[in-house]
Amino acid sequence: MFTHTRLIGLLVALLMVLAMPTQADEETPFPGRAKYPNTPYITTEQLFDEYEQIIIIDSRSSFEYQTLKISSALNIPLSSQTADYVIRLQQLRNKHPYKKIVFYCNGHSCYKSYKATLKAKMIAKLDNIFAYDAGVFDWARAHPEKATLLGQSPVNLNDLISSENLKKHILPSLKFIKQATDKTIIVDVRSRDQREGFYVFSGFEKKIPLSDKEGLKKIIRLAKKQNKALYIYDAVGKQVRWLQYFLEKHNAKDYYFMKGGALAYYDIPMNDLLDN
Repeated sequence: MFTHTRLIGLLVALLMVLAMPTQADEETPFPGRAKYPNTPYITTEQLFDEYEQIIIIDSRSSFEYQTLKISSALNIPLSSQTADYVIRLQQLRNKHPYKKIVFYCNGHSCYKSYKATLKAKMIAKLDNIFAYDAGVFDWARAHPEKATLLGQSPVNLNDLISSENLKKHILPSLKFIKQATDKTIIVDVRSRDQREGFYVFSGFEKKIPLSDKEGLKKIIRLAKKQNKALYIYDAVGKQVRWLQYFLEKHNAKDYYFMKGGALAYYDIPMNDLLDN
């Protein structure tokens, strides 16, 4: 029988699934262009040609922005409170009435650039706005001299963590849960609002949101001191790619991520979870 907490978690998970790109989306070069056909976009070449005349806005979280960004970009997260979001955009427009405003996020299957553009148009009532849907990785590879990685510019392309490297640290959800024992340090890096009262390990995990960098440094030091592996999960498995840069920078030795994040918990058959 489901507990009340698990039922709430399932409802939250369903909403998150509906908002995520599908497998078909992932196989399409720019799936957002079909989903948001009325949202104008700008290409990498166009952005480079007009770089000095455009206001560029990073629509991602502060943690992502501080990890890798287009060098001249401002950070106005799509998740910002609506009133604050509108005020900041309108202030920019008042200061630069004739400049294009371009929103970007992680890449081809990230829809925040489209959503930010629509939000700017519909709520902040701005015009001359565009989505840069190729994303920060395409930009960094094409123009490393105008990208910043962990505060350093130009970006050394060898410092960009490959998908293969990331995959080495990702475990299927059930394997992750089975291996995350008292011989490891389990860390939940979700924000408070993402948790919704649900914890994969019933609250035994360390709760350190990505915004708490000092907390993350302390847990890395503790893992080294105790010679334990870090088992880390986020909400849907998307944020850990940025956390990996932080872990590598601070010489974390042994760490693993839960594939699909906390959301993946709901895809595990209950019998598998109970099977020791």
